[in-house]
Amino acid sequence: MSIANNNVALLVHACDRYEFLYKGFDYTFSANWDFNIPCSYYFATEVKSAEVTCFTNIKSGAGEWADRLITLLTGLEEEYVLYFQEDMWLNKTVNAKFFSALFEQAIENDWQQVKLHSASVYKTKETTNFIEGFNISELDNEASQFLMSHQVTLWKKDFLLAQLHKKEHPWRNERKGTKRLKKLNPLILHADCFAENGAAEINKNKNPSLRSEYYAVSFNSTLNHNAARFIEILKSGSQTQKEYAAELQNHYDNNLTHDGKERPKKVDVFKQFKNFIQKRIGN
Repeated sequence: MSIANNNVALLVHACDRYEFLYKGFDYTFSANWDFNIPCSYYFATEVKSAEVTCFTNIKSGAGEWADRLITLLTGLEEEYVLYFQEDMWLNKTVNAKFFSALFEQAIENDWQQVKLHSASVYKTKETTNFIEGFNISELDNEASQFLMSHQVTLWKKDFLLAQLHKKEHPWRNERKGTKRLKKLNPLILHADCFAENGAAEINKNKNPSLRSEYYAVSFNSTLNHNAARFIEILKSGSQTQKEYAAELQNHYDNNLTHDGKERPKKVDVFKQFKNFIQKRIGN
C-alpha cells in the first residue's frame, strides 16, 4: 500500500518548549517502530522546525493545546489518526501485523476510538474479536476513568475533533472531555498493544506476541524517573546518542526544564505572606 493511499495518519503532537525531547523520541521510535506499517507519519510542532526520521514536519502555529490540535487535524486528509506525543518513548518492538489488521478493521467497522495503552484506570468487557492475540475489548464507560486521554490511541479524526473545545489546555480537555464522553456513552474499544509505563495487560488476551511498551519521560517540563532507562540505552549507542545521553543526564541530575532552565523554587503560602509583609515594610 502506498503512502498516498493510506487512510491513517500517525501524528506526534509536540510543543516547541519540549524541543529537547525530539531527539529522544526519534532515537527510540526509530529503533522500535516498523515503518512498513501502512500509515503516513507527521511530527507536529508549533513554529519551530524538526527533523525526525521518516516523519513530515507539520506546524500548527502558536496557541492553546486544543486549538493547535484542531488546526493540525483539520489540515490532514487521512480519516484516522494514531495519536502520540513527543515524550512517549518506545522501549519495545511493535507488531506490524497488528497495526495493519487494526487499521483495516477500524475503517471497515467505523470505529471511533481504540485505546492502545494498558492502564488500571480502564475497565473492559471481553469480546470475541482478537488481533494477533490481543482481545479488542469494549470499554466499560461508566466504570472507567479518563475516557478522554492523550495516550496512544487510534481515533477517527472527526470524532476526535468533536472532543476538542477551543481554548482547552490538555488537563481541562481530559477532565471535561471525559465528562462529555460519559454523557455521550459511545462505543470505545481497547487493546493491550502498549504497556504504558510498564503496566500489565488488563484484558483476557491469547498470549499476544510482540507487545510493545512506552514510557512517558516528562513531568512538569522536566525529565522524570522514566528517563533513566533511556539514558542508559543511549550511552551504548552512536557518538551522537552518547552526547545526547550526557545532556539528558545533566538535565535529570539538575532537575532542569526542557529548555535548560532551573525550575523555580516553590514558596509556601506562609513564606509568600512573610515576603509580602517585608516588601511592604521595605517600601
